[in-house]
Amino acid sequence: MEPIAEPELTADLIRHRYDRLVARLRATAERAGRDPDGVRVVAVTKGFGTDVVRAAHEAGLRTFGENRVQEALPKVEAMPAIDWHLVGRLQSNKVRPALGAFSTIHSVDTLDLLRRVERIAHDDGRHPRILLQVNLSGEASKAGFAADWFRAQAGAPGELVAALSEARHARVVGLMTIAAFGVSEAEARATFAQLRELRDELAETSGQELSELSMGMTADADAAVAEGATLVRVGTAIFGPRPA
Repeated sequence: MEPIAEPELTADLIRHRYDRLVARLRATAERAGRDPDGVRVVAVTKGFGTDVVRAAHEAGLRTFGENRVQEALPKVEAMPAIDWHLVGRLQSNKVRPALGAFSTIHSVDTLDLLRRVERIAHDDGRHPRILLQVNLSGEASKAGFAADWFRAQAGAPGELVAALSEARHARVVGLMTIAAFGVSEAEARATFAQLRELRDELAETSGQELSELSMGMTADADAAVAEGATLVRVGTAIFGPRPA
């Protein structure tokens, strides 16, 4: 059977898909008793070129996510006015270029990395927004702080709270997680509920406002919004399958 050809990614098509996605997520937020304006879509352009970013920007999208620093840099250079987010793993040797490219980094997954981001942000006069990634699925393939360690640290002052208080240039604004692939909606919601509870506990322990929860992708965006996501990282539902 011949594969179905993807339509050309025009600004009109991107806008149509994006509007449909946003309308659905707003309805999900309302059913959950949330303010729908508290949910923001990060349009993930991994694998797509600058031409697609331009079309999406023309369609009215303003917040974009990339998984890899090196792939993102030419896109950021071409479209610097966009609010760029790093949603993939941050390697320690890529911190400086990442801070020059992204307003928000979703994927700080060790205290050593947080401290390095803080040092370079201080030296370079940057003020990135940082989310701490927690591995709640327990999958070895996923990055993130170990769930048990993070849970213990969130409940009482310790290394984590101290690191948050010391991060004055790199401001920690929330948490991020990725649910296990292929799980049921109920299982995804349970993962996202855990992250929300950890965020609330850490905010109380640290005395810091941690307003952001980066949760959910194309397959589980609704489950994430129902459990409190403020940033939803979506690529396929907007742009279709990534080019081979």
